[in-house]
Amino acid sequence: MLRVALTGGIATGKTHVRRLLEARDVPTIDADRLARDVVQPGLPAWHALRERFGDGICQHDGTLDRARLGAIVFADPGARADLESITHPPVRKAIDDWFEARAKESDTPFVVADIPLLFETGRAAEYDRVIVTACRPETQLARVTNRDGLSEEDARNRLAAQLPIDEKVAQADFAIRTEGSFEETAQQVDDVCAALAAGS
Repeated sequence: MLRVALTGGIATGKTHVRRLLEARDVPTIDADRLARDVVQPGLPAWHALRERFGDGICQHDGTLDRARLGAIVFADPGARADLESITHPPVRKAIDDWFEARAKESDTPFVVADIPLLFETGRAAEYDRVIVTACRPETQLARVTNRDGLSEEDARNRLAAQLPIDEKVAQADFAIRTEGSFEETAQQVDDVCAALAAGS
């Protein structure tokens, strides 16, 4: 069973591609969802974040105010590094446990972990193959501002926090371009699935 990582930049269509993989019965796991799970009120990462950033990052019900925390960490590389040092270890363990379970329970030729910061965290070598979703930087910027309601400055800060897409594409085994139609993206997903199923 191949361990495959799916990554890309913000607003490059990674979630859409993961859903296409799921629709083709490919087992997937989403690191972003895990990152939300590990910071639920009362868990160790939640306590650590409150200690580092203060009670102001939480809403009245105790859950994290992700918008407020995001505004802090994307404007301060040191704060972002602290956030990652708190949340990444439990997320990494959850992904590793998932891979182990899939290897025991499934005979699928490959499984996919959706990991936004794969290259930034130096984890690419842990995977047998890497898929990158990619689009032009100006497309990313437009998608982020339209989708998330961010100012152009905030959107640029978020893009700047990640490696440029071209650098990710250069290090990947497969690149799926998402500027085109949904049908074109789906065809690329089919082509990647066929290659992975064949062990390529």
